[in-house]
Amino acid sequence: MGMPPFLQEEVRRLGYKPEKIRPTGLDLKGSLNDCIKLNFWLRTAHRVHYLVDENRSIKGPDALYDWLKSLPWENFIPADGYLSVTSRIDHPRIDNTQFANLKVKDAVVDRIRNVKGERPDSGSDMDQTVVFLYWDREVARIFMDTSGESLSRRGYRTESVSAPLQESLASAIIQASRWKPGDHFINPMCGSGTLALEAVMIALNRPPASLRHDFGFMHIPGYDEKIYQQIRNEARQATKKEFEGDIIATDSDPRAIDAARKNARTAGVDHLIQFDVCPIEETPIPDGDGVVVLNPPYGERLERADHLIPLYKGIGDFFKNQCPGKTGYVLSGNFDLAKNIGLRTKQRIPLYNSTIECRLLEYELYKGSK
Repeated sequence: MGMPPFLQEEVRRLGYKPEKIRPTGLDLKGSLNDCIKLNFWLRTAHRVHYLVDENRSIKGPDALYDWLKSLPWENFIPADGYLSVTSRIDHPRIDNTQFANLKVKDAVVDRIRNVKGERPDSGSDMDQTVVFLYWDREVARIFMDTSGESLSRRGYRTESVSAPLQESLASAIIQASRWKPGDHFINPMCGSGTLALEAVMIALNRPPASLRHDFGFMHIPGYDEKIYQQIRNEARQATKKEFEGDIIATDSDPRAIDAARKNARTAGVDHLIQFDVCPIEETPIPDGDGVVVLNPPYGERLERADHLIPLYKGIGDFFKNQCPGKTGYVLSGNFDLAKNIGLRTKQRIPLYNSTIECRLLEYELYKGSK
């Protein structure tokens, strides 16, 4: 899978080359300080992987173990630390990723014990040292996962309603749209407010990880606390306190608005978002440039989604009647259901909501007929 254009642009803005991206993460065979900056600033990435080594002739589990045991893990993992292993595997001899993960863990701890005389503990927690294995046929790459917990977990979402949108996906939707800070951002059916909060974070130039205080890179020998604090301080100085344009989040469910308000309060931005409890058609639409972004439910199967047809028709009516001059966006994983919006799309941007293939449908909204 290629690197999405919006993530390419994020990487460029931070001074890196998108060609360094691999399907499993950022190939950063170099400075650990780069990992600090990328973890702190990337909005649409889930993880930053630091490439330890690569081998193109790993035919089976024994070869995997021997290769990994030969690597200097004592330079990456404290002997008195804690290790967890994750993986992405496509190999004809491996039908259980846990078996491969166990091989990785055994090789790593055996190496450290042989060199240091003691070994780190291991388990499933991802709050300290995390090692990631990418194994496709005979090609294997081993990474340090410098993020630990997914970067999508910003730390502001303390409340949620059903099927909340991942923060990284919300940011991808915004960056894939035509919205720019200073324009209005209108989000009917806002749920727990993730889209509106991510828009505020972008408008303020606030780092997505500003509320986080634990990353995988902090548990790798060589981590420089001074560099981390310098990056945080520079980001704090570059953050704006206000911006032009309105951020509006509405939902017909009072519980959703209550959750969205609490999340915005946790992020310290509740004063920058206009929240309203109302149906879609009563959402305030201010004059001026802006986008209207919706993430309606779409169900997994069309036969289960017939009850949603009136909702999608209502979205089309709302766009046509109340949003002229704006650009409309709908994220949908049910392409047949989305046809009920009844408007011609200008573009359809591929995105994934977890494992569900979706399209971000863009509608150019204008008065009358074109």
